[in-house]
Amino acid sequence: MSNVEEEIKSLIEELNVHIHNYYVLDKPTISDYEYDKMYDRLVELEKQSGIVFPFSPTLRVGGETLKNFKQFEHEVPLYSLDKCQNFDDLRSWVEGIKKEFPDSTFSVEYKFDGLSIVIEYENGVLIKAGTRGNGRVGEDVTAQVKTIKSVPLSIPYLQKVIIQGEGMITLSNLEKYNKIATEPLKNARNAVAGAIRNLNPKETAKRNLDLFAYSVNYIEGKKFNTQEEINSFLIENGFKTSNFIKICSNADEIIKIIKQVGEEKSKLDILMDGIVIKLNEVQRREEFGYTAKFPKWAIAYKYEPEELSTILKDVVWQVGRTGKLTPIGIISPVKLAGATVSRATLNNMGDIERKGVKIGSRVFVRRSNEVIPEILGIAEELPNSQDVIKPNKCPSCNGEVSEIGANLFCMNVDCPEQVKDSLTHFCSKEAMDIEGLSEKTISQLYDEVGLKNLSDIYNLSYEQLLKLDKFKEKKANNILKAIEESKDVSLSSFIYALGIKNVGAKTAKDLAAKYKSINNLMNANLESLLEVRDIGDIVAESVYNYFNNDKNKEEISRLFEKGIKIKENESLIESYFNGKNVVLTGTLSSFSRIEATKILEKHGAIVSSSVGKSTNIVVYGENAGSKLDKAKKLGIELINEEEFLKLLKNSSQN
Repeated sequence: MSNVEEEIKSLIEELNVHIHNYYVLDKPTISDYEYDKMYDRLVELEKQSGIVFPFSPTLRVGGETLKNFKQFEHEVPLYSLDKCQNFDDLRSWVEGIKKEFPDSTFSVEYKFDGLSIVIEYENGVLIKAGTRGNGRVGEDVTAQVKTIKSVPLSIPYLQKVIIQGEGMITLSNLEKYNKIATEPLKNARNAVAGAIRNLNPKETAKRNLDLFAYSVNYIEGKKFNTQEEINSFLIENGFKTSNFIKICSNADEIIKIIKQVGEEKSKLDILMDGIVIKLNEVQRREEFGYTAKFPKWAIAYKYEPEELSTILKDVVWQVGRTGKLTPIGIISPVKLAGATVSRATLNNMGDIERKGVKIGSRVFVRRSNEVIPEILGIAEELPNSQDVIKPNKCPSCNGEVSEIGANLFCMNVDCPEQVKDSLTHFCSKEAMDIEGLSEKTISQLYDEVGLKNLSDIYNLSYEQLLKLDKFKEKKANNILKAIEESKDVSLSSFIYALGIKNVGAKTAKDLAAKYKSINNLMNANLESLLEVRDIGDIVAESVYNYFNNDKNKEEISRLFEKGIKIKENESLIESYFNGKNVVLTGTLSSFSRIEATKILEKHGAIVSSSVGKSTNIVVYGENAGSKLDKAKKLGIELINEEEFLKLLKNSSQN
């Protein structure tokens, strides 16, 4: 047997094991990306050698049928989608279609990451539903699909129609389910696959699934001209769709949308891993036809993987400024969403236990855009796997650790890591904005100069800074200048800088708006604090306890002695934005997002991060994505950057 033949057989054997684990046992042990890499290698070898074994997974579209389900025979065969690896491949595909039909257009939609489901209706009534299976025969999951509230049991269209869609669980519903589940689900796709392919429909119903329809595979008495018409038909008949369909006339327009969605997709409440591009004109699709596996008139562009499996090498505990101990997983490095990841977060000890995570086991890790990588759960327990041990001493100071609620806390307020983190937070941009005093520099100052209190920052000297590694005259002078400039600070920034437990930047702004001065806030009682917007018992107690601690009050006095002046009662500029709820989206060339937020707040606006019914205005820049689309649908006032600058200029002149 040749080396190529051996490699082909080895790949087939490994792939079939993973197919069985995923489709039959509902227990995946590798990620989609890792599976695709092996599958693509097998396709390449078969093509080069001409060797195709009859048991190769390349000869079928999907997975095996569960024996416990009745078979579901597809009247219309289901195909997979060919995929393009890069924009050059996409351009070639578009050019191939344009060569035949120069005036062709293309529909651009989300590539859902769930479970494909086909539903048949006759006389306007749902009669049966099935999974993809191998593309010809799937599993009859009619009872399970009927539990999905977004699937209509009857529709206005009375002739026979076959609908295809994606069974999904929204990420918010997955989070809710996992909070009460005895065994948390690993990820959204595994959650929906396990629910649909559960023999007990009552268990399916508990997961509160959705179905997003995207295709009409067969219909009597009607013809569609475009994908847009198909989408409209689905909506008219009560089906849920993604509400995302764009029509493009060339590759450049498609690529622009792919890039925009790539920037926004981490904010979606659904799991999607790419974009599906189809020839928009339905009648022309038949002329292009199909290969044995793919329609020639459609293709998928897949984003870089956001989820992979890897080995958990260790768990270390990180101490924050509030004393909370957070477990961090040290993993074998993997490339996720464009970055090499070697560390991933776990929420707390309870999270570790619920997910069944063990050192030495294979785990699923997810990262979306700039979101901190997270360990989702165990993929496979290996022979050398070991339990994670709950610490009873602080890893930073060896002090006593207490369990408060779901979390562990170091009770030593002088713990080095707590102090360093508090100092770094105080200097951050949304706080005192002391440029140059980074986490690394603060750590050096703590170790070499003895920097411990917030007020000590204002005692730093030129000579002390020059002692630090890689510090020269210019860098030292820039930091001293930034320290001096930080003394003139807004009330909300000062409150946030203090690092009060449970008080973020938004709460700090709400407190500043309510109390107008630091003295008023320091003297506030619990009843008064509970009157502040969005503040509950826990936050109110944190604020009250902080300002009734003698050590904290002494430190605030020392800060004032060092020359800090709070811009209390800072007057707002009368402007078009007074009292309006404003959302920023896209890239503004004139300001950063933080600068634009501060300007809007100075002009009396309430700046929010998401678009909703209470939003009055959306200010948008280049590459604005889903927020802009949602605002258009809700009829919210839209202001581009040029109009935004004009309104600001008019306000300053009044």
